[in-house]
Amino acid sequence: MIERYRGLAGVLSVAMLAATSSAFAATEVRVVVSEYSSQTGAIFEGMAKDFEAANPDIDIKIEVVNWDNLEQKLTTDIAGGTAPDISIIGTRWLAGYVKEGIAEPLDGYMTPEFKAKFIEAFMAPSVFDGKIMGLPVAASARAMYYNKTLFEKAGIAQPPATWDALKADAAKIKALGGDVYGFGIQGKEIETDAYWYYALWTHGGDLLVDGKSGIASDAGVQAANLYKSFIDEGLTQPGVTNYSRENMQDLFKQGRIGILLTGPWLRGMMKTEAPNVSYGVAPIPEGTTKATYGVTDSIMMFSSSEVKDAAWKFLEQAAFSDKWRTEFTVKEGFLPVTQAEAAAPELAGDPELKGFLDMLPYAKFAPTIANWEEIADTTSSALQKVYLGEADARTALGEAAAKVDSLLAE
Repeated sequence: MIERYRGLAGVLSVAMLAATSSAFAATEVRVVVSEYSSQTGAIFEGMAKDFEAANPDIDIKIEVVNWDNLEQKLTTDIAGGTAPDISIIGTRWLAGYVKEGIAEPLDGYMTPEFKAKFIEAFMAPSVFDGKIMGLPVAASARAMYYNKTLFEKAGIAQPPATWDALKADAAKIKALGGDVYGFGIQGKEIETDAYWYYALWTHGGDLLVDGKSGIASDAGVQAANLYKSFIDEGLTQPGVTNYSRENMQDLFKQGRIGILLTGPWLRGMMKTEAPNVSYGVAPIPEGTTKATYGVTDSIMMFSSSEVKDAAWKFLEQAAFSDKWRTEFTVKEGFLPVTQAEAAAPELAGDPELKGFLDMLPYAKFAPTIANWEEIADTTSSALQKVYLGEADARTALGEAAAKVDSLLAE
């Protein structure tokens, strides 16, 4: 009898353990992260580890996806009913997600103290109809990088403040001969259009005017012709339409471009990949006005998530903790999106970063509207035609503007 009861007790113990294990199974939160650098995955895994130690009932699953593939992956997952719980996205995609009811409003999860953490300029692009639909996770403004060694060799005393001065300096660098180029122009892949915005905006143009496309304005044509003149006069790298943003930055890291316009992340790359290249950072050159491109990526929660409270808890306690926000921003080379990051010694004392922050009052953001990616692609295709000499600027931009207007009307 005793052996019988022992056996029964053993069976009951196993059953109770299984029931207990099932009752306390961790809630799984799936987090999709865009790969900004080789450090991105480790940063988010560190966040997850810290969070799970404090919240053993929640499992954070980090998935790192190449930025170029991210939008397509999310589109596929959403269509298949397997959207993640939260994901980093390009803020410009958010309008489409809001329109389709995919994005979860976050206001109801946020305390006033949490909301006050953010720098308002970077929160604004994620607000739709007064509702916060995403949180800024990465931010940048753009500035001008210049190679100090090439400037010295060419007898250039200071970085150019205007486009006319930039063109003159690019010609001096070209005159040095060898395998170096005065001014780098991007003409391939994502942000080909954005590289042209610098000239458009500083010449007084805008992307939208009274609800219509503004790319074919006189300022837009002037900006495209300006870039075409650099190409025609041999002041850029040859084959502009073969160079993506990454390709351009590689040339700068090799010391082969005198002047390049890009974001703050290049600073981090220069420290680790090109420590011997001497460079400086200055504002985007002026035409008739000052301007720069302000960009944010956001992290959003999907309305289809069945673990929204746990997902929010991860955002609040880990992803937007002062410790991890500062580590992310410092390692990835972005601008701070929270007050605590901006005050951190690693960032507050960085003179190069100050150059970007000083441009924020003049920053313009791409419109957060549905169909924006298709609109951007349409603009990029028109610019490529101009750069290749396949169409003049007014014709190419005029045709693109007509297509953009039809997209805006959808």
